[in-house]
Amino acid sequence: MQMKGNKGEWSEIYTLFKVLSDKTLYVGDENLEKIADIYYPIVNVLRMENKDCYQYDISQDIVIISSNNNEIARVAISEFKDNATLLFNQIKKAKGTFYVPELSDFINKIKICSLKADANVKTDITIKVHDQYSGQEPVLGFSIKSMLGSAATLLNAGRTTNFKYKINGVITTEQLNDINAINSRSKVLDRLNTLEKQQCDITFQCIENNVFSNNLILIDSLLPNLLSFIVKAFYQSHYSKLSDLVREVEIDNPLSFDLTQQHQYYQYKIKRFLTDIALGMMPSKTWNGVYEATGGYLVIKDDGDVICYHIYNKNKFENYLFNNTKLETASTSRHGFGVIYKEDNQFFINLNLQIRFIK
Repeated sequence: MQMKGNKGEWSEIYTLFKVLSDKTLYVGDENLEKIADIYYPIVNVLRMENKDCYQYDISQDIVIISSNNNEIARVAISEFKDNATLLFNQIKKAKGTFYVPELSDFINKIKICSLKADANVKTDITIKVHDQYSGQEPVLGFSIKSMLGSAATLLNAGRTTNFKYKINGVITTEQLNDINAINSRSKVLDRLNTLEKQQCDITFQCIENNVFSNNLILIDSLLPNLLSFIVKAFYQSHYSKLSDLVREVEIDNPLSFDLTQQHQYYQYKIKRFLTDIALGMMPSKTWNGVYEATGGYLVIKDDGDVICYHIYNKNKFENYLFNNTKLETASTSRHGFGVIYKEDNQFFINLNLQIRFIK
């Protein structure tokens, strides 16, 4: 059976081929550059297929072992390298969803039955590495982010990620209708600017979804408020890069932190938030603080290199997330935001949080 998938889905298979043929994970810096002297030799890769766990051991060849410890196949590393190159070229030139018929025999031989991991978990690939510093060989789950297609999201939009703001000022029904009728390309910004011209401002009330709100409070009790200022700054300005938005909010210091000693409160809290999203927290699920992606991120660069951001290198991982993400406007109709509405004789507007990687 031939498999069909989009660039992101095929990128997970490419990553399997690439890391097994490279036999090493190289650590990246905050600018997506490989750090030549920091790397992790790979012992094996584990992959669930049809309720069986296959182990891809690296020796002279790639030895595929089933969960009952039987050797299923022995494949030359050069085959993984050649097929990684073939798949990379197909991903680069493809559009939409596509087949790669040239890979069918090889995929069957190495026991791959599906292109991607379960969407409800953060771990896309599980790798046992050799830690040259400690001598240990931990089994680590990594989330895969590919730069070969559209920029990946870090935090997906949904009604769960809506922030509710109260509109302070006098609005007539006619004004409400006129503002909601604004349908420009930047309609949320234009609607907020119209409110400002009518001497109305907005103040954060709550996050609409209690699970997401409580997840944020678990990370940091001030995080819902802090994010509300960042979300508001995004929709009221032309900034989208997260580091720029944090800088602008920090200048205003709406939470009245003591900045006299140059403590970077805003940046620190946002970095922690990004890390928890990356490794485990989902807005719609109760977050217990336990990371699913225990290793970190594997990033497939545009040139095909796979760069590792490991939580052992916490500062590099945080800086990568902080410097390579932006906020973006999702579908207002699908996610129910950007429209003024009346509730208990008060006017409100919802603004939505979605975070995407910068390609």
